[in-house]
Amino acid sequence: MTTTAPHPSPALDPALVSRLAALVTAAPDRPRQASYAPFTGDVVGEVPTCTADDVREAQRRARAAQAEWARRPLAERAAVMLRYHDLVLERQEQILDVAQAETGKARVSAFEELADVAMTARYYANTSARHLRPTRRQGALPVLTRTVEHHHPKGLIGVISPWNYPLTLAVSDAIPALLAGNGIVLKPDAQTPFTALIAVELLLEAGLPRELFQVVTGAGRDLGTPLIEGVDYLMFTGSTATGRIVAEQCARRLIGFSAELGGKNPMVVLADADLDRTVEGAVRACFSNSGQLCISVERMYVEDGIYDRFVPAFVERVERMKLAAGLTWEAEMGSLVSADQLDVVSRHVDDAVAKGARVLAGGKARPDLGPLFYEPTVLEGVTDDMELARGETFGPVVAISRVRDAEEAVERANDTEYGLNASIWTTPARGAELATRIQAGTVNVNEAYAAAWASHDAPMGGMKDSGVGRRHGREGILKYTESQTVAVQRGLPVGPMPGLPLDRYAKVMTAGLKALERAPFIR
Repeated sequence: MTTTAPHPSPALDPALVSRLAALVTAAPDRPRQASYAPFTGDVVGEVPTCTADDVREAQRRARAAQAEWARRPLAERAAVMLRYHDLVLERQEQILDVAQAETGKARVSAFEELADVAMTARYYANTSARHLRPTRRQGALPVLTRTVEHHHPKGLIGVISPWNYPLTLAVSDAIPALLAGNGIVLKPDAQTPFTALIAVELLLEAGLPRELFQVVTGAGRDLGTPLIEGVDYLMFTGSTATGRIVAEQCARRLIGFSAELGGKNPMVVLADADLDRTVEGAVRACFSNSGQLCISVERMYVEDGIYDRFVPAFVERVERMKLAAGLTWEAEMGSLVSADQLDVVSRHVDDAVAKGARVLAGGKARPDLGPLFYEPTVLEGVTDDMELARGETFGPVVAISRVRDAEEAVERANDTEYGLNASIWTTPARGAELATRIQAGTVNVNEAYAAAWASHDAPMGGMKDSGVGRRHGREGILKYTESQTVAVQRGLPVGPMPGLPLDRYAKVMTAGLKALERAPFIR
């Protein structure tokens, strides 16, 4: 494993930390909670520990601002997002510093987040008018019925975002909600509040009304319920177990929600894959963001015809990966985010090895690099009795298995309760056909995950236990709206005319329905 000497991350500017913490909606006497730097264990900064009362105050403020925001022309709302796009790219060095300080990820992984935020802002700024415009629909009676579909903002949207992608998941789901005319209350993960707050600060600088986007900080167990109790729709990204709880709470209130949840994502390598390209793609698929990525690969199925060439090449490349702490661009992989995450990864690997799995690369923590580093790890011989086989590890670990052919690979890829993302490496035409047989919300052919994720015009989300609803594309903005049908009737009524016998009415309607079936203009 190629490593470099640790470069501890410098402390963030105290003025920046203080300015960002002031964006949290909290009573002045609230106790403070710290965010810690995974590279060193040092305190990044402190934010208020909010209460249910703070959540309700945040909701009150955002609701008060939402009505005026919704009345603004959509072009004005879009202009804010285009300015935001530019600010994110212009201030990237500071944003990346904050994201790395709180997550310990490599700078290139932090840049992935930043690029996604900019792309999301640009996409929805340029397409929201198309998605939201009133749309003519087929009326009940041709010519006589004019039917139009409208979309109105739901009102107040709650966003609960995780620690692994604290920049993009704090604001990329909020951007379409804001463009649809809604207000936002965000609860970022307690480990990464400042990354979320710097994203919000730039939104305000771009012209978003100050009260429209509220942030509360604290533990999900304390703030989750009051947040759900006071919003009109919830966007949640996190574990499947917590997602079930969120779903129950939203169901009791009869409000909509969308959730991206866990994954145990497969990668299929077939014998006709390009070896060199696939090896590099596999490194990104498994170890981007230290494997702490909902759509990263944890299971790899390699066809027999290429297995004995692919596996040694992949292992050799993994062993050359550059691990480092610090705010430079040299590292390919950084740290895990917390001691809890390190414990999960270590437990999964140790359990698998104790039960007979073979370590081909990695397999141990690296405290010489930092308190939360773990080597990128490749395991062979993983069986279903091992915790790692089916449970989400969410770390830099992949189990690699030999399969006879594509049929077995697809069958084993689908043998999971999850269905978030998948990756297939073969010829483009063959991959596109096989992809439709994989039970996952996104499938990438000859790419790890970025091709589908960055296709912002297409929906992204999970099947099975990996989620409900979709982000991105048309679905990613319309879910934040209430659809309304307005039908204007001219001339003849849809029902019986006065004085017309009901049996005669039924015969006339029957004849009309038969005629309409043959009318090409209403098909």
